[in-house]
Amino acid sequence: MSILNVNEITPVGGASTITVNAANILASSSDLTLGKLNVSDIASGISTISTTDLVVNGNNYPTTGALSNRRININGAMQVAQRGTVVNAGNEYGGPDRMRFGKNDGAFTISQDTDVPSGSGFTKSYKVDVTSVAGTSGNYYTFLQQRFEGQDLQVLKKGTSSAESFTLQFWIKSTIPGTYVVEIYDNDNNRSISQSYTINSANTWEHKILTFLGDTTGALDSDNDTSFEINYWLFAGTGYSSGTLNTSWNTQNNANRAVGQVNAADNTANNIYFTGVQLEIGEKSTPFEHRSYGEELALCQRYFYKFRLANQEMIYNESSTANQKWHQFYIGHPMRANPAVDVTDLTTGGSIGGLTGVINGLTPQTPGDTPGRISSRVTMSSNGGTARNMYHYDGWNGDYVSLSAEL
Repeated sequence: MSILNVNEITPVGGASTITVNAANILASSSDLTLGKLNVSDIASGISTISTTDLVVNGNNYPTTGALSNRRININGAMQVAQRGTVVNAGNEYGGPDRMRFGKNDGAFTISQDTDVPSGSGFTKSYKVDVTSVAGTSGNYYTFLQQRFEGQDLQVLKKGTSSAESFTLQFWIKSTIPGTYVVEIYDNDNNRSISQSYTINSANTWEHKILTFLGDTTGALDSDNDTSFEINYWLFAGTGYSSGTLNTSWNTQNNANRAVGQVNAADNTANNIYFTGVQLEIGEKSTPFEHRSYGEELALCQRYFYKFRLANQEMIYNESSTANQKWHQFYIGHPMRANPAVDVTDLTTGGSIGGLTGVINGLTPQTPGDTPGRISSRVTMSSNGGTARNMYHYDGWNGDYVSLSAEL
């Protein structure tokens, strides 16, 4: 039996047709040619054939890297939305996890939506609803942003002579057609590269594929801090668009970041949707790598973790002498960094004379601890006497505790 290896990867499956450089070649052909090699070459002992443009059943075959876990970004299908809808969003996370909204004027509502490309396999999208028109000049901006830890991007080999190109694909639907810009920013070295694309029709889902060359300058830090940002521009004032679009890696210059970007925030009737976002190593876009909801949720919870429980006691007074009480609760895995803790609608119980700081001290363990543990301290105005519930939260009425270790 003869085995055809492409880029040192042995394909498995029953397909009988392989497409290379748009030429259909039957596996049983006596005149099979890939690149500069043919069947007689293979028969004479050559076992590996390399090609940079292999298409199998209409799909691009990877030109580098692994076949699984190709999607570097998290929640690309917009499945997980722990925070829910955010009205009048500022520079913050909201709607589907891991997508950060950025603006310095106007008003927007961001949310998870069910408007998706027909037949795409996606069920959720990220929606931006313009509710108040933004300014149209100067340093005004509106964009979506994804942030990445440096330790997750070492596969790009950035800053070396072997720097890898990478490809970004996504689906987008916008009320405003025209030229849009995607910017890649290297936060460790203040370098960036931008690329424009066109939305051809209003209110129509369109699939976009952008490939960015590898950067041989500026290695990325291998740590848990922000190294890369992807900015999907929706509006750029003159402060970000008055120069020449930066289509090759250079030190970031604000005037060159989003030249030509249309104003998708110029009317309160405007809506923009995103889904199917995939960042992968290599010069080809491969089919979107779907992951289960459970996998995506666990990955998202490294950055944001939300507890919503019913009638759950958080602190219980077990002493009649001390006026400071502690409680610890655990999360299933360590977060990226020590999280900020937010408590909403917490209610007090029992006959305690009063709380002088509901959560007065927060002492998360270090990110490497397994499992992660959060300690909270409540200080009472008096010791409270006999044992009783100090406070609780009621998930049925909207109470929750959230932990944020976002980039």
